[in-house]
Amino acid sequence: MYEDDPGSLQENVPVLHPVPQLDTKPFPTAIAEATPQPGDEVGPGTEAFRYWVAADALSRASQTWGPLVPSGTQWHPMVGRALTAYLNAGNDLNAFYDRRGLRFFRRTVAGVTVAACESPEVVEHGSGHAVLDALRPQLFNAASAEAAALHEAFGDISALLSSLGLETMRIVVLAETQGDLELSSRASRVAEQLGWAIRQGHPDSVDPDCLRNLSNRFFYRDPVQLPPSGPASTISSEPHSFSRVFSGAFLKIVAGIFRQQEARDPDGLAMAAKIAGQLLVDAVVTAPVVPGYFAQVAGHMIAADYNRNGGRYGPILRSAVIRHGILSLEAAASITEPEVARHAAAMAEATPSAGDGEGLTAVTVHGATYGVTQPITLFAPAEERRFGVAGSDPAGGTVQPADPEQVATSYLEDLFRRDRVYVPEEHRSDAAFVDGSPSRLRTHEITQSMAGEGLALVRRCFD
Repeated sequence: MYEDDPGSLQENVPVLHPVPQLDTKPFPTAIAEATPQPGDEVGPGTEAFRYWVAADALSRASQTWGPLVPSGTQWHPMVGRALTAYLNAGNDLNAFYDRRGLRFFRRTVAGVTVAACESPEVVEHGSGHAVLDALRPQLFNAASAEAAALHEAFGDISALLSSLGLETMRIVVLAETQGDLELSSRASRVAEQLGWAIRQGHPDSVDPDCLRNLSNRFFYRDPVQLPPSGPASTISSEPHSFSRVFSGAFLKIVAGIFRQQEARDPDGLAMAAKIAGQLLVDAVVTAPVVPGYFAQVAGHMIAADYNRNGGRYGPILRSAVIRHGILSLEAAASITEPEVARHAAAMAEATPSAGDGEGLTAVTVHGATYGVTQPITLFAPAEERRFGVAGSDPAGGTVQPADPEQVATSYLEDLFRRDRVYVPEEHRSDAAFVDGSPSRLRTHEITQSMAGEGLALVRRCFD
């Protein structure tokens, strides 16, 4: 199998691994295709090879997150007992999680067949979506650019931590970066081959050497104020683009924790990755889903460090999120040990929840504005804030988060402007502006509301 992405020009060399165990609790997985015989002489491009790459990556992602999540955590009920991967879901340069499983597509570009399931990083990214959905199901239908972007960041972080779970990868990364984990490396560059394939048709839509790179300097802006899309060199409200603000900060957190380890070697890097992953899990379990969600997650990572490590890594955490603007200077300084202690009881009661609508509030907008025949219900982030923190205003000071209704309507408008919403013909008005092209993946759809009259925006998948 490959230990990370195949690379843009198939430069990575396959290695032998033990036969992976898919039935790993608390996150068992399965593959829809038939299991090939282990030990067969198969190479890249064969279905057997793709099966074992995907199986190894699924197993590794489960082993990465399983020890970090609270006891009793399970896949979302719609997933079932095991998360099933479908390795040949159709002709596309994509993969997605849709609460029924993970679906991986493939396409031939410039004579190269790019199969998403042949990249461990793509598989581990998809697994990350499913893990976060188990921890915070409210995020699935939350009408919030930051909630969606946190999902994408969590997927890229899943690929990073799963890669760093391999000693051979840690050795390579330490050599490549000379021990400075903030630098670009095989672990920070996500999905080089898929990025190469997309770049052939859309040169500015992905990074120059991969799909996305956690080694970046993107600075927080309220996504309500950002354009809905843009080239990869800029930040937009599009979730994959905006996710790089958080994932960039997370890489700096891993790097900083590594610098504090007694042994700055592969074992020390494994420990740093585990500590950072644990703080992130603790934070997403406890952070309320609100406008300015990145700031709440960052604040709760600092709180988790007080609870687990006595605040040992607080300066590292504050520095990383300040450098990316996720917390303003004032906000970062406000999360002190007494402030964390004041909220200790509430945070201790927070557990993974199966309530998809918990903490969300219904917001109804006029359907006519969007070429739809009836009013549309959105599910806006509206939990009670625990820490009074927010991101940096680029001009200085703290940005005031938008209200839940503005967050939700801005999110809906951006979805339509990116053509990501499927509207069934019976719900389209005479002024509808969706073209119904079957070649475009729609992550959301307008459907009859289950809560009452009218229509609702619901998510189909994270792609």
